[in-house]
Amino acid sequence: MSIEGTREVLGTAVGDTESFDFWREFLAGLRARGLAGVHLVISDAHAGLKAAVAQQFTGASWQRCRVHFMRNVGSAVSAKHVPPVMAAIKTVFAHTDPDAVAAQWDQVADTLAASFPKVASMMRQAKDDVLAFRAFPKAHWQKIWSNNPIERLNKEIKRRADVVEIFPNPAAFLRLATAVVIEAHDEWQVTRRYVSDVSMDELRVVIAAKERAALQHAAPESLTPELENA
Repeated sequence: MSIEGTREVLGTAVGDTESFDFWREFLAGLRARGLAGVHLVISDAHAGLKAAVAQQFTGASWQRCRVHFMRNVGSAVSAKHVPPVMAAIKTVFAHTDPDAVAAQWDQVADTLAASFPKVASMMRQAKDDVLAFRAFPKAHWQKIWSNNPIERLNKEIKRRADVVEIFPNPAAFLRLATAVVIEAHDEWQVTRRYVSDVSMDELRVVIAAKERAALQHAAPESLTPELENA
C-alpha cells in the first residue's frame, strides 16, 4: 500500500525456498529501484523474510499475519478444542483500544495456560509481532493485521498455473505470474482507494511521530563518541 492509500504491485520473483538469501536479494532489488520509506511488512512467520526486512528496511515494523498465526495455534490443539481456543483468541481483535488489545491478549494467554500450555507459550512469544498493527491508525487495523489481500492474489496465480500444469522452466512460470500481478495492479489503480484520505492523514501523523522518536533516540548515541573523546 502506498502513502496515497492505493495498492500496488512492486515486483515478482521465483525462488526454490523463502530463505533469507532469497528475500534479501528481492528486497535489495526493490531498494535499488527506488523503494524507500517502508513502515510495515505483513507476512506469515517467515524468519528469512523478517530478517531480510530488518536488514534492508531499517525501522520498518513486521506484522505477523493473524490468520496464519491462528492456523498455527489450531494445529497445536486437538480438533475438538479448536473452536473454543479460536473463539477465545478472537476476543482480542474485538477491542479498539491498543492497550486493551494487549491486555486481552495477556488475559487469554493466562486463561489458556493451564489447559493449553503450548498455545499460551505461542501467544506470549508472538505477542509483539501479531499485535504490531496497534501502532497504526485504527481505521487500518483490519487491512493490515493479515496478508489476506496478497493471499487472494496468490490464489489467482495458482489457479492460472493449474490450467497450464507444466512449465518448462522457472522463467516461464515467472512470466505467467507477472502477467497476473500486472492485471491486478492495473485494476487496483482504477478501483476505489484501499483506504480513505482521512485515515491516510492519520497514518502520516503516526509516521511523523515515529520518525521524531527515532531521531531523539539517535541523538544521544551520536553524542557518545564526542563525550568519550572529551
